[in-house]
Amino acid sequence: MAKQPREQWATRTGFLLAAIGSAIGLGNIWRFPAVAYENGGGAFLFPYLIALLTAGIPLLIMEYAIGRRYRTSPPAALRQMARPAEVIGWWQVAISFVIATYYAVIIAWAVRYIGFSADQAWGDDPEGFLFGSFLKASEEPGFVSGYVSGVLWPLIAVWVAVLGILAFGIRRGIEKANKIFIPLLVVFFVALVIRALTLDGAAQGLDAFFRPDWSELTNGSVWVAAYGQIFFSLSIGFGIMITYASYLRRRADLTGSALVAGFANSSFEILAGIGVFATLGFMAQAAGVPVGDVATAGLGLAFVAFPTIISEMWLGGAFGVLFFVSLVIAGLSSLISIVQVVVSAVQDRTGMHRIPAVFGVGGAVAVASILLFPTNEGVFLLDASDHFINQYGIAMAALVGVIAVAWFMRKLPELQRDADATSAVRLGHWWRICLGIITPVVLGWMMIDSLRSEFDENYEGYSTDFLLGAGWSVAIAALVVGVLLSLIPWKAAEGGLSDLDMESPDEAEAHRKRHGKEDR
Repeated sequence: MAKQPREQWATRTGFLLAAIGSAIGLGNIWRFPAVAYENGGGAFLFPYLIALLTAGIPLLIMEYAIGRRYRTSPPAALRQMARPAEVIGWWQVAISFVIATYYAVIIAWAVRYIGFSADQAWGDDPEGFLFGSFLKASEEPGFVSGYVSGVLWPLIAVWVAVLGILAFGIRRGIEKANKIFIPLLVVFFVALVIRALTLDGAAQGLDAFFRPDWSELTNGSVWVAAYGQIFFSLSIGFGIMITYASYLRRRADLTGSALVAGFANSSFEILAGIGVFATLGFMAQAAGVPVGDVATAGLGLAFVAFPTIISEMWLGGAFGVLFFVSLVIAGLSSLISIVQVVVSAVQDRTGMHRIPAVFGVGGAVAVASILLFPTNEGVFLLDASDHFINQYGIAMAALVGVIAVAWFMRKLPELQRDADATSAVRLGHWWRICLGIITPVVLGWMMIDSLRSEFDENYEGYSTDFLLGAGWSVAIAALVVGVLLSLIPWKAAEGGLSDLDMESPDEAEAHRKRHGKEDR
C-alpha cells in the first residue's frame, strides 16, 4: 500500500494567510503596545525594525527552508539533518502541546466577553467580575479543586471548532479558514481603530505611544526587549513554520514569503498599538491621570482595562464586541497552527491518517486543556505555564535549534542555496551572519537576563512550590518528553519515501525523477 502524497497549499496566498494568521495572535494586540511604550515609545520602533531584519525574518527563512526541503514535520526534518537533532523537533512538539492547552482557554474567555460586552455585565468592577463572578478564581495559587462551567462550555466550543477545521486538512480546512479569518480580522480591527481614534483623549494616548525617548536606545534592555518581541510574535522557534512550509510546492518563493509575513505581522502590531493607546488615552483623560497610570498589558489590558473603557464610552457595547471578536479570530488562527504541529509530527512518524490523528492527538490536547484550565485555579496555572514555557521553552528551543543548524550541522549554506534557487530576493552573507552570530548571541543574552531575574525574585510573587509545580516542571517536562519521544523506535509509515532514515532530500529527488514523479 503506497503512502498518500503529502498535501500542499492550493495557492501561495493561502500559505501566506495561514502563516500571517499564525503570527498574528493575542500577543500582538496586548503585548506589543505595552512593550513599545515601556521601551522608548516611538524610538523603540528603530531597534524593533533592526530585530525584525536581523533575527525575525532570517529565522523565518531558515524554518521555511527546512520545512520545504525535507517536506515533513520538525522531528522528522531535523532527524534527516542529523539523527540527534530529532530531540529538538520533539521538544518543539511538546512545547506546542503545552501552549495549545492554555491558549484555547484565553480564546474561550474572549468568546464569553463578546456577550458580556453587549450588556456590560462586569458592572463597575471589571477586575472583581473577571476573577470573582466569571473565573471564580481561588484566593491562592494551587492545583485543581473545582470546575467553572462558564469557562468550560465555551472552551469545549473552541476545541470543537479547531479540531473540525483541522480535520478538513491543509487546503480544505486550514487554508480556507484563514482566507475567512484574516480578512475578517483586518476589517474588525480597522473598524475598532477608527472608533478609537474618534475618542476624546485619543491624541494624548497616541502621543504617549509614539513620542520617542531617544536616550533609551543606549539601554541594552531595550534592544533585548525588541528582539524578544519580534521573536515571540512571529511564531518561530516551536515548529509552526517548519510544519507549514512542509506543505509548500518545491518552487515556492521562500524569501519573499518571509518578508511579506514578517512585515504584515509587524504592521498589525503597530496598528494594534494605535488602537490600544488611543483607547487608553480616552481612559486616562476620563480619569484625570497620565496615560502611564492606565497603560497595562496581557490579561489586565484585555479583560480589565478595556471593559472599564467600554463602560465609559458611547456605544461601548459595539466597541467591545469588535474588540473581543478580533481577539477570538486572532486566537483561533494561531491555535490552529499550534495544534497542527502536534498532529503533523505524529502523522509523519506513524503513518496515521489525518482524521484519526486530529481526533486522537488533537483530542488529547483538548482533553488536557479541559481538565486543567476551566478551574478555580486555572488562571494561576495559565499564568505560570505561559511564563515558563515561553522563556525556557520557546526561546531556549530556538537558541538550541539555531546553534545546532548553524554551528554544529553547518547547514546554512545548503539551506541558502535551496532558498535562493526559487526566491526573487537572494540571500547574501548577511543571512548567515545573522543566524550564525547575531541571533544566538541575542537569544543567549535573553536567557541569561531572564534567569537572573527569575532567581532574584519569584515570578509574580508566587510561592516557590507553586512555581516548581506549575512553571519550572512544565518547561523541563517539555524537554524530557522531547528526549523520550526521540528514543522511541517508531514504526515507519508505509511507502518507501516515508521511511525517514532511508533518503536524504537529494536522494529522494533522484528517486522521484527515476519514477517519473517530479513535482509539478
